[in-house]
Amino acid sequence: MKKIINTTETLIEDMLAGFLAAEKGQIIQSDNNPRVLYKKNKTPGKVGVVVGGGSGHEPLFFGLIGENFADSVAVGNIFTAPTPDTVLEAIKEADQGAGVICLFGNYAGDVLNFEVAAELAELEEIEVCNLPIIDDVASATYEKRTERRGIAGDLFVIKEVAAAASQGFSLERCHQLGQLANKRTLSIGVGIAPGTNPMNGKANFELAEDEIEFGLGIHGEPGLERMKLLPARELVEKMFVALEGELATYPEKEVIVCVNGLGSTTMMELYIINNEIQQLLSQKGLKTVDTVIGNICTTQEMAGFSITIQSLNQELAELYQVAADSPCFFKREVKQ
Repeated sequence: MKKIINTTETLIEDMLAGFLAAEKGQIIQSDNNPRVLYKKNKTPGKVGVVVGGGSGHEPLFFGLIGENFADSVAVGNIFTAPTPDTVLEAIKEADQGAGVICLFGNYAGDVLNFEVAAELAELEEIEVCNLPIIDDVASATYEKRTERRGIAGDLFVIKEVAAAASQGFSLERCHQLGQLANKRTLSIGVGIAPGTNPMNGKANFELAEDEIEFGLGIHGEPGLERMKLLPARELVEKMFVALEGELATYPEKEVIVCVNGLGSTTMMELYIINNEIQQLLSQKGLKTVDTVIGNICTTQEMAGFSITIQSLNQELAELYQVAADSPCFFKREVKQ
């Protein structure tokens, strides 16, 4: 393993310091907890939006702090949920008087720690709603979809909930819209080669040279099957089949798409993948309103990618089109 770092002991602190230096005072580090970053500009009376999770998936999650986006982030150790005290501090920094909604991937440690933090916040008279994101269709069946993991679909759910908060919606309404976005956001990933944990140098899974892991999780969790590498067209077709059944349950025909690189997959490959998925969507009579291509939810230098498709209804379409600006995602205002 080769990593350009100083020491493992200061890895996260050094990373956050570099990020903050790039943001030039628009994003601030909490004086009470260095693992909490928050947006400089606040809006009294707005629902606060907290995001968070383990480090190692950059630019998630701190790359989504910004205008009409997340207000604060709770940063965990590598591949580890942020602690309850870190989440609590992020809640306090996001609180602007109308309650706080917390969004994070659906992993046991995150769920537990965000629940504990919400209970602690309630003791300080801050109303909190938690929304674990559940977009990874490979991790559980439709009948057990509340057990699904959160992967790159985090982007769309967070974007729309943050837009709702920016429009002055109540905490209850933001939570309702988040549940709607969650239900309509579907992802599946493929692993081609492992990433390594910079804290211990260990690969997060093993594959033979000619194998891929279909349905792999972002921490190296086993997928649906190990198989031989296929040409892009055949592989994307197989992935689309895993999403198509649930997509077909929605009458609306507009979708948004994210082709997410897991760390070392090249933009050339991601564009080829996008070409294939767009053709499949068109063949099924689905119109792509917007496409995001790039590294959003990564696992260090893992090779592979995920495809996320969200089926839009009118509410979600309007929220997605709200202008937003963050370090890893920018959305222009759409003029009718």
